[in-house]
Amino acid sequence: MSYGDDATVRKILTDSGDTWAVVGLSTNTARAAYGVARVLQRAGKRIVPVHPKAEAVLGEQGYASLAEIPFPVDVVDVFVNSELAGAVADQAVAKGAKAVWFQLGVVDEEAFARTRAAGLDMVMDRCPAIELPRL
Repeated sequence: MSYGDDATVRKILTDSGDTWAVVGLSTNTARAAYGVARVLQRAGKRIVPVHPKAEAVLGEQGYASLAEIPFPVDVVDVFVNSELAGAVADQAVAKGAKAVWFQLGVVDEEAFARTRAAGLDMVMDRCPAIELPRL
């Protein structure tokens, strides 16, 4: 099941802003997060790596957590497992993000409900790299 309709997907990708925090992004080029971050960059998005190691990735400074990013973030793209994703969604709300995107396989229905109730757009169990060419 997919959460977040096509209109929400389109809104997040085109109208929510161009600064995307990618939670779980590291320098490991074999991971899905790395490939998706490259696609987002090519689409004109600024990616902000968020990973405990706080590594610079794809030319962008990394941060250990959303709270440590010293500027506004528009969209939080979540590449952590479902058990950890809800806490990241809550941090995105606290950070003032406009939208949260849970990647393919990342599902937390309670976090989805909380995030939507807080006024953010949200998509769950979908991939922006798959959705961008469909726009």
